[in-house]
Amino acid sequence: MLLAVGRVGRAHGIRGEVSVDIRTDDPGARFAPGSSLATDPAGVGPLTVETVRTHSGRLLVHFAGFEDRTTAETLRGTLLLVDSAEIPPTDDPEEFHDHELIGLAAVTADGTGLGEVVDVQHHGQDLLILRLTSGDDALVPFVSAIVTAVDVPAGRIVLDPPPGLLD
Repeated sequence: MLLAVGRVGRAHGIRGEVSVDIRTDDPGARFAPGSSLATDPAGVGPLTVETVRTHSGRLLVHFAGFEDRTTAETLRGTLLLVDSAEIPPTDDPEEFHDHELIGLAAVTADGTGLGEVVDVQHHGQDLLILRLTSGDDALVPFVSAIVTAVDVPAGRIVLDPPPGLLD
């Protein structure tokens, strides 16, 4: 599964740097010099990071082969992607990457199937988007009182939904 780690913004200066809207928790690893990133649209990449720096709170990246402002501007809007297989699991047993949760079966404590996790949203509260067996989608707060267990190797999460949450 390809995961977006950034989106190219506008060109910066005249030497081919572009601003990058960061969409990863580890920009130091994802945008390290020498890193290769897949792209969407695919025909633009892969792109290899030559240099990276921060300027006025923005990440500025120079990709190999884009030596001036004009060519760098052609990257604007490009999504920068990595393969989820390249992202190691976290050391914290209570922390999960979104791609680890998507696709997990949702069941109750007694094993009754509820549906499948189809997305994760991060707002003021982390939310799991479940595709229920009825075909409807439900928003489930990702809190321990409701999501009582996450078993990624077994491919399931256990829910204890309060009345009305999944209706």
